[in-house]
Amino acid sequence: MNKPSPTIVLSLQDMLLQRVARASITQLLIVANLLVFLAMLMGGAGFWHSPNGIQLAWGANFGPATQDGEWWRLGSALFLHFGIVHLAMNMWALWDGGQFVERMYGHLRFLTIYFISGLAGNLLSLVVQGGHAVSGGASGAIFGVYGALLTFLWRERNNLHPGEFRWLFWAAVGFTLFSITLGFVVPGIDNSAHIGGFVTGLLSSMVLAQPLNSTQRLSAKNRWLAGSAFVVAIAILIYQIPKPAYRWSEEVQARKEIDEFMREDAAIKQTWQNIVTQSKQNNATLDGLANLIDSEIARHYEESFEQLSKLPVNSAMPSFMTIEKLLEYTETRRDESRALTRDLRFKSAIKSITQDMANSPENSDLPGKKSSQ
Repeated sequence: MNKPSPTIVLSLQDMLLQRVARASITQLLIVANLLVFLAMLMGGAGFWHSPNGIQLAWGANFGPATQDGEWWRLGSALFLHFGIVHLAMNMWALWDGGQFVERMYGHLRFLTIYFISGLAGNLLSLVVQGGHAVSGGASGAIFGVYGALLTFLWRERNNLHPGEFRWLFWAAVGFTLFSITLGFVVPGIDNSAHIGGFVTGLLSSMVLAQPLNSTQRLSAKNRWLAGSAFVVAIAILIYQIPKPAYRWSEEVQARKEIDEFMREDAAIKQTWQNIVTQSKQNNATLDGLANLIDSEIARHYEESFEQLSKLPVNSAMPSFMTIEKLLEYTETRRDESRALTRDLRFKSAIKSITQDMANSPENSDLPGKKSSQ
């Protein structure tokens, strides 16, 4: 009598490999993050730490900038990292969870979950942090991936080997809880993006769910409830976005004017040295020296003062104090230059009068005058 063939129970990984052989989207996302990091290094970013200024220039999420018409920063910030450690930790987490979730949901749905989670996480970060922090990194999207992983494992728990389910599910829960707890303890971690991404991953994966068994039907009611909850949450977040303290475009304009002034001021100082040197070498007249100072020094400081005065001034702007100091500086230099030209012209006038008096006919005979008796 033939014995029945033993039932072969496939592991979750084997079943997922049969569904999607290669996690190509996960690989492409990792490569994209690595390439952006290398490009930033060549653009002046630090290997261990990248300054906020460089992050902003590359598209980090920052309230005044994002809300000043640069909403694309919610997406570009997903590819920016503040150093090699930040990048390595995120890419390890993306590879570890992404290859599972991509096979669980398929390429397009996985990519949708990734970006929706990242965008929602950055939106929550915008609401919570506003203009107080510059944020970037793929962690919001990655937390969404882990939210989708937990949703899938819980839904399919009866179709998985109990030991495999426990290992994968609680490992994902442990990683998520540890990371979020770490975000509350360690300063500088954008925990709002983590939480926003994770919750979005939970909800979006319910909408985009694909059952492990193709014959299994998923509840349309659950999809509708999850989608509605997500839409309502996004609407609330958009309503709660705080008003920016200043416009980023005005801050950028102010910084450009400050940089331009610093270059012009260096040139003015060099011009002053040239005037002093030429006056000593060429025995320039006082009037000529006064005219040079007036046209080459005082006039330039007057123009700089007027240009800086036209800048939109907001005490919340980072460059506010610098502008105030430069206005005081240019006004002082302008007034000093004008005072010097007036003094030189006064001295020139006195010298001219003295010479005229010395050369007048009345005074020319005084030393040699004789009297007769």
